[in-house]
Amino acid sequence: MEIQALLITFREVLEALLIIGIITTYLKRTENSKYSKYVWLGAGLAVLASVGVAMLFQVVFTSFAAMGSEIYLKVSIMFASSLLLTQMVFWMAKHSKNLKGKMEGKMGELVTTGNIIGMVIHSFLVVLREGVETVFFFAAITGGDIGKGFEGWGAITGAVIAATVSYAFFKGTMRVPLKSFFKVTGAFIVMIAAGLLVQGISMLQDIEIIGSVMPHVYDITWLLPEHPIDYAHFLRDTGTAPIFSGDIGIFLKALFGYSSMPSIEEIVGYIGYFIVIYLLVKANNNDSVKQMEAQQKMQTSYPKQVAGPNIK
Repeated sequence: MEIQALLITFREVLEALLIIGIITTYLKRTENSKYSKYVWLGAGLAVLASVGVAMLFQVVFTSFAAMGSEIYLKVSIMFASSLLLTQMVFWMAKHSKNLKGKMEGKMGELVTTGNIIGMVIHSFLVVLREGVETVFFFAAITGGDIGKGFEGWGAITGAVIAATVSYAFFKGTMRVPLKSFFKVTGAFIVMIAAGLLVQGISMLQDIEIIGSVMPHVYDITWLLPEHPIDYAHFLRDTGTAPIFSGDIGIFLKALFGYSSMPSIEEIVGYIGYFIVIYLLVKANNNDSVKQMEAQQKMQTSYPKQVAGPNIK
């Protein structure tokens, strides 16, 4: 869970700081630094609002637990988080190239009109989006108890690394293309999303909402059990200890959805997820190529249209 928490907070905090950094840098370069305080005001209010969302979520989750229905909420959170994580990766891949221009354009409009409230609201919304996503993802990896996600070293380490990277980036001491950067972190996020999807399927089978054609396709508990309890049971039943510790298994399960005894549905869900991701990436790349070709075609035809048919 620590690695998951680190990756999620690193990614979300970095996104928020990059956006705020782009806005404040633009204000500084256009000699409008006096407006920066309103941008930070919006960001600060968004952090407080995110804490409020986390507390509200905890109240709702506790209510479900009191009704004995928290398992359904957990499953729903896992599926929704898997979907949101996947969507987030594709959104950043699509907008990372134009993010700077869009933020500067929006802030330029607000500065021109002197819309201070608009600046506060704009920075509030872009940071709140990351805060709400963090709450949702932490709910998924902690089974609904969001506070557990902040107890270990993962969350705070991720936030510190994100702040350091963001500082180095805007101080000009770091030269990392944003697109490549988000590709690398996006790959890890996609693996976490696949793990959440498989864990959701496993929980549905545990509470017998869905059955299984083949409950255990294979059993490699002797090699790597998925939990210390499985390790102890294997040692008790066979008199031989598994090769690797159950602590490693629980780490891989939390991060990638590892199972030492997966059902056929879990395997199909895991492989199917990556096939869908591959097809979406391929379709996205094809669209980008078509848009680039269309832009090049317009750029080459435009001078002729302006010059007229007699000019070659």
